Amino acid sequence: MADPVLDLRGLSKSFGALKATDDVSLSLRAGEIHALIGPNGAGKSTLMALVSGKTRPDAGSVWLQGQDITPLSTPQRARAGLGRSFQVSSLIPDYSALRNVMLAVQARQGHSYRFLRPVMRDAGLREEARSYLERVGLAPRASVEAAVLSHGERRLLEIALALALRPKCFLFDEPMAGLGASGTADLIPFLRALKADAPILLVEHDMDAVFQLADRISVLVTGRIIASGNAAEIRGNAQVRAVYLGEDA
Repeated sequence: MADPVLDLRGLSKSFGALKATDDVSLSLRAGEIHALIGPNGAGKSTLMALVSGKTRPDAGSVWLQGQDITPLSTPQRARAGLGRSFQVSSLIPDYSALRNVMLAVQARQGHSYRFLRPVMRDAGLREEARSYLERVGLAPRASVEAAVLSHGERRLLEIALALALRPKCFLFDEPMAGLGASGTADLIPFLRALKADAPILLVEHDMDAVFQLADRISVLVTGRIIASGNAAEIRGNAQVRAVYLGEDA
């Protein structure tokens, strides 16, 4: 079996007496969606912060394609190949959708602070950014400010920003949040196809979406992984049903 694209090894993080992440190890392989699920307060947000570099672990390490990226900052990890779309938006509200993606392209190229240059006249940069908007279906909204976009459109714009980084893997935190049934139905086939570009580590509360999308699922409860497997194995796990899926064992 090929080495994992993303490999989390024994990650632990405490905040005072609270052990938010407790010796968590999991991997993300090429061509797959690995979903991380669990009840509120299970430690999912802390784990994603450890992966992205927002939070430093007390123990353990994060490896990306065989490289230990634990010492790297969040921007350095993005340049190394982590493409992020998080529940808390990182969009610039008064910039157009196109300008937001152009800045992501600049960040990948190492010119994220080239603000004084008339970047909108850079045809190559503009067309590359537009291509990512086309991928997510937002090209007709390219000139609209991010603040004016609907919630679902902003989620898609964040995915376009992640695509602009040409990542080795994606980290998606609650991409279905607030989309409604129609938006979720549209996003599921998109994510299913996107894993061919790069594998996806997915945190998601919508269990119907998780069971449709995930090749593997890991269940996090009180900071620890209690089960991992495919959808059928997770559905059939008595402990998971008891503590998370709300069913009797």
